[in-house]
Amino acid sequence: MTRVPGSIPSAGSWSCRRRRTSPASRGRSRPAGSGRDEQLMPLIEEAHAESGGTYSARRITRALRRRGHEVARCTVERLMADLGLEGVIRGRRRRTTVPEPSAPPPPDLSPTPREAESPD
Repeated sequence: MTRVPGSIPSAGSWSCRRRRTSPASRGRSRPAGSGRDEQLMPLIEEAHAESGGTYSARRITRALRRRGHEVARCTVERLMADLGLEGVIRGRRRRTTVPEPSAPPPPDLSPTPREAESPD
Protein backbone atom coordinates (compact mmCIF):
# COMPACT_ATOMS: atom_id res chain seq x y z
CA MET A 1 0.00 0.00 0.00
CA THR A 2 1.52 3.29 -1.04
CA ARG A 3 1.14 6.39 1.03
CA VAL A 4 0.24 9.74 -0.37
CA PRO A 5 1.55 12.63 1.72
CA GLY A 6 -1.26 14.22 3.71
CA SER A 7 -3.70 11.35 3.16
CA ILE A 8 -5.73 9.81 5.95
CA PRO A 9 -5.73 6.01 6.26
CA SER A 10 -9.04 4.29 5.64
CA ALA A 11 -11.06 3.09 8.59
CA GLY A 12 -10.49 -0.52 7.55
CA SER A 13 -6.74 -0.35 8.04
CA TRP A 14 -7.03 0.98 11.60
CA SER A 15 -10.04 -1.01 12.78
CA CYS A 16 -8.01 -4.11 13.67
CA ARG A 17 -5.52 -2.03 15.67
CA ARG A 18 -8.37 -0.38 17.55
CA ARG A 19 -9.82 -3.75 18.54
CA ARG A 20 -6.51 -5.19 19.74
CA THR A 21 -5.81 -2.50 22.30
CA SER A 22 -7.52 -2.65 25.65
CA PRO A 23 -9.95 0.07 26.79
CA ALA A 24 -7.55 1.09 29.55
CA SER A 25 -4.76 1.74 27.04
CA ARG A 26 -7.08 3.99 25.04
CA GLY A 27 -7.79 6.11 28.12
CA ARG A 28 -11.27 4.69 28.73
CA SER A 29 -12.64 3.17 31.88
CA ARG A 30 -13.32 -0.52 32.37
CA PRO A 31 -16.13 -2.18 30.38
CA ALA A 32 -19.68 -1.67 31.60
CA GLY A 33 -20.05 -5.33 32.61
CA SER A 34 -17.13 -5.24 35.04
CA GLY A 35 -19.23 -3.55 37.74
CA ARG A 36 -21.77 -6.31 37.34
CA ASP A 37 -18.97 -8.86 37.71
CA GLU A 38 -18.14 -7.37 41.10
CA GLN A 39 -21.80 -7.76 42.12
CA LEU A 40 -22.06 -11.35 40.86
CA MET A 41 -18.87 -12.72 42.42
CA PRO A 42 -20.17 -12.82 46.02
CA LEU A 43 -23.46 -14.32 44.82
CA ILE A 44 -21.61 -17.06 42.95
CA GLU A 45 -19.39 -17.78 45.96
CA GLU A 46 -22.47 -17.96 48.19
CA ALA A 47 -24.35 -20.33 45.86
CA HIS A 48 -21.25 -22.52 45.52
CA ALA A 49 -20.78 -22.65 49.30
CA GLU A 50 -24.47 -23.47 49.90
CA SER A 51 -24.15 -26.45 47.57
CA GLY A 52 -21.21 -27.77 49.54
CA GLY A 53 -18.90 -27.01 46.63
CA THR A 54 -20.71 -29.42 44.32
CA TYR A 55 -22.53 -27.09 41.91
CA SER A 56 -21.01 -26.40 38.52
CA ALA A 57 -21.57 -23.27 36.44
CA ARG A 58 -24.82 -24.62 34.98
CA ARG A 59 -26.43 -25.26 38.36
CA ILE A 60 -25.16 -22.01 39.86
CA THR A 61 -26.65 -20.15 36.89
CA ARG A 62 -30.01 -21.77 37.55
CA ALA A 63 -29.78 -21.03 41.27
CA LEU A 64 -29.05 -17.36 40.60
CA ARG A 65 -31.95 -17.13 38.15
CA ARG A 66 -34.28 -18.63 40.78
CA ARG A 67 -33.18 -15.84 43.11
CA GLY A 68 -34.04 -13.24 40.48
CA HIS A 69 -30.58 -12.49 39.05
CA GLU A 70 -30.58 -12.72 35.27
CA VAL A 71 -27.11 -13.97 34.34
CA ALA A 72 -25.61 -15.91 31.43
CA ARG A 73 -23.94 -19.26 31.97
CA CYS A 74 -20.77 -18.14 30.17
CA THR A 75 -20.49 -15.24 32.61
CA VAL A 76 -20.79 -17.61 35.56
CA GLU A 77 -18.17 -19.91 33.98
CA ARG A 78 -15.76 -17.01 33.52
CA LEU A 79 -16.27 -15.68 37.05
CA MET A 80 -15.97 -19.15 38.59
CA ALA A 81 -12.65 -19.57 36.80
CA ASP A 82 -11.51 -16.18 38.10
CA LEU A 83 -12.52 -17.20 41.62
CA GLY A 84 -10.93 -20.64 41.31
CA LEU A 85 -14.22 -22.47 41.93
CA GLU A 86 -15.11 -25.83 40.40
CA GLY A 87 -18.06 -28.12 40.71
CA VAL A 88 -17.81 -31.85 41.30
CA ILE A 89 -16.52 -33.61 38.20
CA ARG A 90 -18.11 -36.94 37.42
CA GLY A 91 -15.91 -39.61 36.00
CA ARG A 92 -14.05 -42.80 36.76
CA ARG A 93 -13.91 -43.73 40.40
CA ARG A 94 -10.60 -43.79 42.18
CA ARG A 95 -8.91 -47.06 42.92
CA THR A 96 -9.17 -47.59 46.65
CA THR A 97 -7.42 -50.96 47.01
CA VAL A 98 -3.71 -50.91 46.29
CA PRO A 99 -1.93 -54.29 46.39
CA GLU A 100 0.95 -54.70 48.81
CA PRO A 101 4.13 -55.19 46.77
CA SER A 102 5.80 -57.41 49.42
CA ALA A 103 2.81 -59.78 49.72
CA PRO A 104 3.21 -63.22 48.09
CA PRO A 105 1.25 -63.74 44.87
CA PRO A 106 -1.91 -65.83 45.12
CA PRO A 107 -1.58 -69.53 44.28
CA ASP A 108 -2.18 -70.67 40.69
CA LEU A 109 -5.37 -72.70 40.80
CA SER A 110 -5.81 -73.27 37.07
CA PRO A 111 -5.71 -76.93 35.99
CA THR A 112 -3.95 -76.28 32.66
CA PRO A 113 -0.17 -76.65 32.45
CA ARG A 114 1.81 -73.49 31.91
CA GLU A 115 4.62 -75.01 29.85
CA ALA A 116 4.17 -76.72 26.52
CA GLU A 117 5.26 -80.36 26.42
CA SER A 118 6.39 -80.11 22.82
CA PRO A 119 6.25 -77.53 20.04
CA ASP A 120 3.17 -77.54 17.80
